[in-house]
Amino acid sequence: MDLRRRALVPRASRTRGRLLLAAPFVLIAAVTVVDVLSPPDVHLGPFLIAAPAVTASFAGPRMTAFVGAVAVVAQSVVAVARTSITDLNHTYQIVALVLISVIATFFAHLRERDENRVIRLRSIAQAAQSVVLRPLPHRAGPLHIASVYLAAEEEAQMGGDLYAAARTASGTRLLIGDARGKGLDAISEASLVLGAFRVTAPREQELPELIGHLEEGVGTTEDAEGPAAAGAGMDDTDEAFVTALVLDIPDHEPVVRLVNCGHPPPLLLRQGRVVPLDTADASPPLGLADVLAPEVTVETFPFEAGDVLLLYTDGVVEARDHTRAFYPLTERLTTWAGADPQTLLDQLRADLQAYAGGHLGDDAALVAVERLAPDP
Repeated sequence: MDLRRRALVPRASRTRGRLLLAAPFVLIAAVTVVDVLSPPDVHLGPFLIAAPAVTASFAGPRMTAFVGAVAVVAQSVVAVARTSITDLNHTYQIVALVLISVIATFFAHLRERDENRVIRLRSIAQAAQSVVLRPLPHRAGPLHIASVYLAAEEEAQMGGDLYAAARTASGTRLLIGDARGKGLDAISEASLVLGAFRVTAPREQELPELIGHLEEGVGTTEDAEGPAAAGAGMDDTDEAFVTALVLDIPDHEPVVRLVNCGHPPPLLLRQGRVVPLDTADASPPLGLADVLAPEVTVETFPFEAGDVLLLYTDGVVEARDHTRAFYPLTERLTTWAGADPQTLLDQLRADLQAYAGGHLGDDAALVAVERLAPDP
């Protein structure tokens, strides 16, 4: 196993692999001893075929071939001990064992080749994730920030949920969103919205103008994919859109200004209480402005030193337990009142995964933001 593969395999898995590798040799030793001690009319040699066959399911071609060779030697030892290696019955058993070992080695080669291909693709996906969904800074002015991304797809690193942060001359802007659908289409929408935010958010402009640029990013995707989608037989009414929250948090003013584009409202944690920041006039999701022609409304809420804002996507509140009950996010947050953002998200992630039985039905993104007290 090369260094790259070893880095991707946890230590517990490597220990389990070593235990698995011992099993074929134990099998060979047991069959050999019992076969030698058995009556003349009892032949256990065919059981040795299981050793290379089982090894091919978890080891590489070299180890599979080695196990097959050891099994052939063991069968030869049995032949010599019981009759003769030229005995017709033992000769057929040895020939069959050699053929099975060769076939098992070939299939082990195919499996290892496919595993290496998956590892390369996973490395590319991880590199793409680091470019598209960049880690949020731990500090931004007077803010302490933590984030968590939980992908619903097994082995996936990113889906359609997104978050980003940008510094301006007067404060910090945050974005969290959820692209409609799943898979590559959702990732494409998310990447375009993230790109538009990173380019335009640092500029000194009002939030409605920023929302307009984000809206254009989603519209660009639709225009670019329209002819291709029509050629592929997709429904023209199958609109692409992204629900989003865009926040502007000034450095020297204890408030947060936000625009809600069809997204779950943020939760404010203050002195053990959890307060949803519901907006009176929510805007529609990004990508539907041409259909609904909305006016973007910016609303302002107090955000003082010691307060924590929790931003999340609907994959969190739509997680279900074994009884199909939704995750009670607001109730659970009161349990961790007073925790710093990273501790809050660590506890929330563990609790959420335990509640959902280790498998989420949808991607989930979480961002916790605390306003720190000003330096004396």
